[in-house]
Amino acid sequence: MLKPKLYLGLAGVLVAIAGVAIYAVGATTVQEIQGTSTEPRADVVTIDTVKLFEDLERPAVIFLHDLHTKTLEKKNKDCKTCHLEVKEPSSLAERKALSPKFKRLKDTNKQQVVDNYHTECITCHKEIADTGEKAGPIELCGKCHLGQIKVLSSRQPMQMDRSLHFRHIEATKDKVKNEDKCDRCHHEYDEINKKLYYAKEKEGSCGYCHKGETEKNRMSIRLASHLACVDCHRRELTKDPTLAQQKKIGPVQCAGCHDIKNQEKIEKIKDVPRIKRKQPDVVLLQADKKALAEEKKNELVLMDPVPFDHKAHEENNATCRVCHHESLDSCSEKCHTLDGLKDGDFIKLSQAMHQSKSDKSCLGCHDKRQQEKECVGCHASIEKSPKPKTPLCTTCHMKSMEDEKAIAGVKPEVIAEKLLKARTFMKDTFKAEDIPEEVVIKGLVDEYEAVKFPHRKIVQTLVKNTKDSKLANYFHREKGTICQGCHHDSPASKKPPRCSSCHGKPFDENNLFRPGLKGAYHQQCLGCHKEMNMEKPKPTDCKEACHKEKKK
Repeated sequence: MLKPKLYLGLAGVLVAIAGVAIYAVGATTVQEIQGTSTEPRADVVTIDTVKLFEDLERPAVIFLHDLHTKTLEKKNKDCKTCHLEVKEPSSLAERKALSPKFKRLKDTNKQQVVDNYHTECITCHKEIADTGEKAGPIELCGKCHLGQIKVLSSRQPMQMDRSLHFRHIEATKDKVKNEDKCDRCHHEYDEINKKLYYAKEKEGSCGYCHKGETEKNRMSIRLASHLACVDCHRRELTKDPTLAQQKKIGPVQCAGCHDIKNQEKIEKIKDVPRIKRKQPDVVLLQADKKALAEEKKNELVLMDPVPFDHKAHEENNATCRVCHHESLDSCSEKCHTLDGLKDGDFIKLSQAMHQSKSDKSCLGCHDKRQQEKECVGCHASIEKSPKPKTPLCTTCHMKSMEDEKAIAGVKPEVIAEKLLKARTFMKDTFKAEDIPEEVVIKGLVDEYEAVKFPHRKIVQTLVKNTKDSKLANYFHREKGTICQGCHHDSPASKKPPRCSSCHGKPFDENNLFRPGLKGAYHQQCLGCHKEMNMEKPKPTDCKEACHKEKKK
């Protein structure tokens, strides 16, 4: 691992945006691409390293990384033009990587940093200018320290999801021995011997150790990823440049990773094999009875356990970090205890599972899934009540059929598996003949004809859209649950009450937030069309959408 002084400074500054941090000559100056019409770029780098030593006297320099990289390529120059080699800290292999700092390895003092940029950058610019080509600024101060910069950054964070992780496993695999080479990336730090080592079957996300800022013996995630990932791509590209054209080598420029359009082009593997980490297939989530007994001041109620299908959740999420956002340990082991810990931001276990506004919690994640196109049409209009009318707790918290004596000594995962098998799923609704094919809405006939509502078609479309969702099939507990998307304030029933039974008056002094019948129809129908991004019918065109003009 590099010593702190070696990689402080530009970590998170020069590397914050760059794909491979190259700081050299540009074919176009920064001034020439300014202006409100300039497209946002993924390679915008802010050079303000002097802040390490004192406040800035002049505005930070805005540096366009890919612009310089492409200029170097035209002159048959590479990253080593601007970057020195250093032992790679994120690999156990004895090999060299390129430091993200410009023409140096350490930030020793302010003057050294300033002189470094002024001497090296301007000298390079002059050499280019002397050949008659367009070059970067050669005057000090005002041409680089511009103040109000209108070049906007479009940088998007890059994520190693399950698909991309699998592609890296295949690319680094020892084909002769048929062994995965996880040690190429994963490591831990030995505090005693002050060195990296590979801990088999303890691999975790890089972000578990490497945080947003450099600290002690851990460099920032930005610095670690650029020193390891980009340098590996660069070495592979040097071995065989033709592979890059076949898209078998990762990018080495900022936009390759951090431009949203390029991220969307990354090949996605559909059936990704499960990551081998000896993780359980099922887990029984239950409170510690001893801890609950000792916690008398809160008078906590012992809930029934939750059988958790761990394998299914793996398959339906892009990365383990969706749930295990700080480590792969159990949620209650180091972070979210009954009382809460500092390491878990004092978020208690019950909060961690039930916070509806956090996509890191169970309920929050489920609510987020409700915003997907197939679901949002109904769920956007369903009021989120802190105290639901139906006992939703028992949807997850399940009581074993046997008494406690019968299951004493039985492994928790055995109980969890049995409870999971006992769950019922609803993939359908009522029979077609029980669903009105068409409903004529004529209560508001005035300047338009009555609306012929294709009731059965819409119900069956909703069922079709959600039939492959295991989450929807489990939480839609009854045949009439799908009907509650429209009949939102009545029990699931084959014959729910008419809309007019609730939305009768245009104004109800006893229910100020309940719209009248006309408002309810338009709010519900048009709201659903909008949320689901339906192109047809256009909700803004009354005649095309629903109504036929009444003949006079």
